[in-house]
Amino acid sequence: MAGGAAGGGSTQGDTYKEVRTWLLLPAWATLSILVLVPVLLMLVYSFLTKEFRGGVIWEFSFAAYDQFFCDRGLFGDEPCSIEWTYISIFWRSIWQAGLATILSLLIGFPTAYFIATRPANVRPLWVFLITIPYWVNLLIRTVSMRFMLREEGPLNNVLVWSGLTDAPLQMINTNFAVQIGLFYSYLPFMVLPVYAAVERYNFSLSEAAADLYASKWTTLRRIVLPAVKPGVIAGCILVFVPSLGAFLAPDLLGGAKNFMIGSLIEEQFKGNAGNWPFGAAASMILLSVVLIILTTYARQQARAGGKER
Repeated sequence: MAGGAAGGGSTQGDTYKEVRTWLLLPAWATLSILVLVPVLLMLVYSFLTKEFRGGVIWEFSFAAYDQFFCDRGLFGDEPCSIEWTYISIFWRSIWQAGLATILSLLIGFPTAYFIATRPANVRPLWVFLITIPYWVNLLIRTVSMRFMLREEGPLNNVLVWSGLTDAPLQMINTNFAVQIGLFYSYLPFMVLPVYAAVERYNFSLSEAAADLYASKWTTLRRIVLPAVKPGVIAGCILVFVPSLGAFLAPDLLGGAKNFMIGSLIEEQFKGNAGNWPFGAAASMILLSVVLIILTTYARQQARAGGKER
């Protein structure tokens, strides 16, 4: 009997594994076709040679990576010195994405907290209002933001009318405009995961802290933030990663002087004058940075979980 029970359990386990494999197959196929294959293609292209009229020549080369990191002079025959042009673009992308993440957190956390503390019957309405902009294409929203920020736009008209400025401000083609575009584009990505975390928060903990004469700031810092930390981190990742590779806001609001890495990559694949291997190499460098950030976060979370145990 015991042997039969053991055999039955083994059979059920094998059946479960087989069913799970078949259920996961569509997901794995989708990820392979839409994620893994394009990434591998970019990796291969980054080690090929540029074709003069666009495209690639199937000859192995490190020229794309060398172009990103090395300045070899006008004729390419000088020793390698650091190519600060592309590195500065990459650094600008990192701090612009970081600043957009901080601004989104400063605005998104109070917004999410406000929504989560409303009566349950009106919360869906507030979430609906937050997501309405995402019913419109990102390109249209970015062009609308350009209209808002131009010298004859509504924002400058309000500033001049209110007496805050004597003349319209030059906001288009500045880092400020790029930052506003990134913040506006990805703010809901911060609000929604933080809202989900705050909604699950046990507010009786805050009441207990108040009974123990803790200030509101202490309660927020010592109790609320640690409890909703997963939602905050998820929101930061969801804002930082797409902001880092964004190209619409830099192109339409920042101009050539405020290039970001996404704009640089996009330029390499446009028209016949592009450099596909260089664009692919820049893409792989960007992907590597993102993976390093996510891997570091995952390891820190694993260590924190191990310490708690």
